[in-house]
Amino acid sequence: MEAFDRVVDVMNRLRSPGGCPWDREQTHASLRRYVIEEAYEVADAIDRRDASALCEELGDLLLQVVFHARLAEETGDFDTATLCERLADKLIRRHPHVFATDRADTAAEVEVAWEARKRRERGTGASLLDGVPRTLPALLRAWRLGDRAATVGFDWPDAQSVLDKLDEERNEFGAALAVQDPERTKAEFGDLLLTLVSLGRKLAIDPEAALREATERFDDRFRNMETQARNQGIALEALDPAGLDALWTAAKASLESGPIDQ
Repeated sequence: MEAFDRVVDVMNRLRSPGGCPWDREQTHASLRRYVIEEAYEVADAIDRRDASALCEELGDLLLQVVFHARLAEETGDFDTATLCERLADKLIRRHPHVFATDRADTAAEVEVAWEARKRRERGTGASLLDGVPRTLPALLRAWRLGDRAATVGFDWPDAQSVLDKLDEERNEFGAALAVQDPERTKAEFGDLLLTLVSLGRKLAIDPEAALREATERFDDRFRNMETQARNQGIALEALDPAGLDALWTAAKASLESGPIDQ
């Protein structure tokens, strides 16, 4: 495509002798953080339903792809054409219900078949958990690991079973707190979080999205509390717990946050 080729040509110029000094100094390692940042900015544009920002941020993310491909080409590892060909081959290979004779009538059937093909591609000696990056946000990685394990039946049968496990984990956390063991308390807290992620998975609730939305609600409500306090000429730090709770309740009511309470 002409537009894509133009982006590649611009990047080649930036990396060439006489190009941009900053671009010429970059490596895969130095650019690593930008890939992550740009991906989060794409996600933010999606959350805000801002089409113009999404177009801009997807372009910035594409820049990172082209940049890394150019670096790889310079070291003889691969180039943009190889990257695109491998991607196209993978898409065709993993969609035999479109490009071959396999059958998949629902999105759920596609997901099951997709994971089965990925397992075959990884080979018999590979772990089912291979391919879940350790650099993922912790909640998302917990979800993905649980999802992979569930494909071979290592999972709770229903949400109620996870709730029962959650009660067990809460008791273990309380026991760790009671003996004032910091390492054990930290481990049990982690088990609590992991169980909550499993509960979200059973209920089809994305834990990352749920926590993000809860955090936004907290942010909005606390800012509303600050505004109320300023309007009343009071400092938040001067209020007792009952006074703070009254402001919090008023903030929730004024923002009409819906049925989910903090």
